[in-house]
Amino acid sequence: MDNKQVLLRKRPVGQPSTDDFEIVSAPLPPMEAGLVLRRTIYLSLDPYMRGRMSDGPSYATPVALGQPMVGHTVSQVLDSRNPAFKPGDFVAGYDGWQEFGCSTGAGLRVLDSSVAPISTAVGTLGMPGMTAYVGLLDIGQPKPGETVVVSAASGAVGSVVGQIARIKGCRAVGVAGSPAKCDYVAKDLGFDDCVSYKSPDFLDQLRAACPQGIDVYFENVGGLVFEAVLRLLNVNARIPLCGLIADYNVTATPPGPNLRPLLVKRALIKGFIVSDHNDRLDAFLRECTTWVREGRIKYREDIVEGLEQAPAAFLRLFSGENFGKLLVRVSADPTR
Repeated sequence: MDNKQVLLRKRPVGQPSTDDFEIVSAPLPPMEAGLVLRRTIYLSLDPYMRGRMSDGPSYATPVALGQPMVGHTVSQVLDSRNPAFKPGDFVAGYDGWQEFGCSTGAGLRVLDSSVAPISTAVGTLGMPGMTAYVGLLDIGQPKPGETVVVSAASGAVGSVVGQIARIKGCRAVGVAGSPAKCDYVAKDLGFDDCVSYKSPDFLDQLRAACPQGIDVYFENVGGLVFEAVLRLLNVNARIPLCGLIADYNVTATPPGPNLRPLLVKRALIKGFIVSDHNDRLDAFLRECTTWVREGRIKYREDIVEGLEQAPAAFLRLFSGENFGKLLVRVSADPTR
């Protein structure tokens, strides 16, 4: 049985292209004692993968040329020589851009499809959801009545940030890139307001949406959104710095906004990587699973079919074409 894989062929300069990837078939390793073989059902596509394609200094090791791209996955166990897993189990793991994964089972988490759809294990109840949970609650520390603003509000992380903010009694304001996305954020997800950063009067709209100023800004984007938010910060504001997708494909250091408001407003800005906070996993799963089952956290999935479509789908993350959590369905989901 061959294993279809998407390899990193070359390192992009600026905007990635489909030419940076190569699709190959490779033989599966022989099954030995302790190993678990699984078939990928869902592959998560996320902005952090752009950093793994480069070989510059970072918090994680870059993908080696000629190796499969990394990525979180939901899979089904086909064969197991490990007593912790049995054939038929659904598991969340980090198998990357390939049809099959085979390992000792380290890092796998068994899923219960009766609790929530298994696709959520790489979305709302996976790394993106936990990023929102840890970043907002541990770093943003929102208090009832405060105003929380989140950029990329219709995305996998931002959508959960705003909904948790509402659960915690805050005013939640989203920033997104189109009227359709803003309508979804406000009407479907229940944010108090959402404004488009592409509007010519974006700053005025953001100011109107935050009449009491901004207490917490969950940063996913950078650029002009960050610059606008700085003007509206309250004293002792907090900024969880999750991502800067506007800068991921630049080839030179972009000019930065005036950071003086951070000083004047005594604002706290802190970068964080969710993998440093695995001690929060149990609390995240307990609370967010309950909120999803109760309908207090809603989500939207943007699913493309077939592993070979992963490179083209990945590029949509940087053009704003994706709408919701971007997934590749690599094989049939037997739970649906």
